Amino acid sequence: MWSTMEDGKIVRGLSGVPSEGPVLLVGYHMLTGLDIIPLIEQFLLEKKILVRGIAHPTLFSHLVESKGKDFSLVDILRLYGALPVSASNLFKLFKTKSHVLLYPGGAREAFHRKGEEYKLFWPDQQEFVRMAARFGATIVPFGVVGEDDIAELVLDYDDLTRIPNIGDKIRRDNEKYKDLNIRAGISGEVANQNLHIPVILPKIPGRFYYLFGKPIPTKGRREMLKDRTNARKLYLHIKSEVENSMAYLMKKRKEDPYRSIVDRTLYRVHHAPMDQVPSFEP
Repeated sequence: MWSTMEDGKIVRGLSGVPSEGPVLLVGYHMLTGLDIIPLIEQFLLEKKILVRGIAHPTLFSHLVESKGKDFSLVDILRLYGALPVSASNLFKLFKTKSHVLLYPGGAREAFHRKGEEYKLFWPDQQEFVRMAARFGATIVPFGVVGEDDIAELVLDYDDLTRIPNIGDKIRRDNEKYKDLNIRAGISGEVANQNLHIPVILPKIPGRFYYLFGKPIPTKGRREMLKDRTNARKLYLHIKSEVENSMAYLMKKRKEDPYRSIVDRTLYRVHHAPMDQVPSFEP
């Protein structure tokens, strides 16, 4: 993981991310949310901060509860501090000066189609900008890459829905979920929140790379960001920073001599723990 200091210098680790909240981490959602657990664990290890994720409401519903199990998916999500995405929950987290993790692309990014990796599906509305400004939160845009180094998407939603019986079941399930689609009624591809389990072919693992951009303070900018034009400018700037971070990581990872898990394992045997294995030079 890399972060950006206030002077623009990129450093390894999370020292560029403010420790004092409220902080809003805004980024790209990798395939099936593969990016979430390493991110939350690293914040706990390095900064002793529990990042509070804002997750799809379906994950907290009875529709995904595991029958007969004492410890369900909902319990795991709550253990890690996650809450269903809503304006009221975002309000509560900002009010308690939390570090909040938000994926504007939501399920549409996490369940993207073949050939859509690292493409953002953000809504047109600058939903989170004015809420962040209301509490003077610091916004930290981030990019993450590596899904193509760990798995290949074999069958996506379009492929699966063309298969008899399987396609019918997916459509029936999504009919049950429709009341939980928080993007319903808005324009753009992000409203297409069809949930499914894609078929993935594992690869010999590469490496995940995260880059947290330069923090963007909103403290003292509340009145300015009440104006929709100003809020939209900042929103587009944040989106651009996420895209630039991913482009940077895609380029720099080619310079990483330890991109393969084989090389990292060999280094670990002879030199240091896995979390101390070198990477590219920024």
